[in-house]
Amino acid sequence: MQSSFSTCNPTLALGMLRRMHHIALNVQDLQASRQFYGTLLGLQELTGDAIPSTLRSLVEAGKVANFVMPDGTVLDLFWEPDLTPPDLDPSRGFTRANHLAFDIEPQLFNQAVAVLHQNQVAIAEGPVTRPTGRGIYFYDPDGFLIEIRCDPDTDPDTSA
Repeated sequence: MQSSFSTCNPTLALGMLRRMHHIALNVQDLQASRQFYGTLLGLQELTGDAIPSTLRSLVEAGKVANFVMPDGTVLDLFWEPDLTPPDLDPSRGFTRANHLAFDIEPQLFNQAVAVLHQNQVAIAEGPVTRPTGRGIYFYDPDGFLIEIRCDPDTDPDTSA
């Protein structure tokens, strides 16, 4: 498919898009994904009046779960019970999205890695250390690649 984007056409001005509002993922097992994102990764699930009004009927019907990050970004999980894995090997990319990355304080990184190992989460790569910081890549219950990453730790007392 050829893009019709042209620099001659009007574009949004730099800074008009303020932040990521939400991310929506299709999941096969909503309960397993709720536990993974809510319990294991510690995201706050929206309940009651905090649920966006446009999604309340889907949440009440058990078809959607919503989580919010401390920065306000919302993660929507849409239940698709007939969702089949695009590939039995989750290490092979199957979508245009590469991964979803969560930021964590450098002092908490090792604790997050330990939690993943204690819960026998399938690790794809890492922990890795790069000039941009540290990261670990792993799979959610539907085989989507997730990263927990942190900026470089500049405090020598907390480096590990």
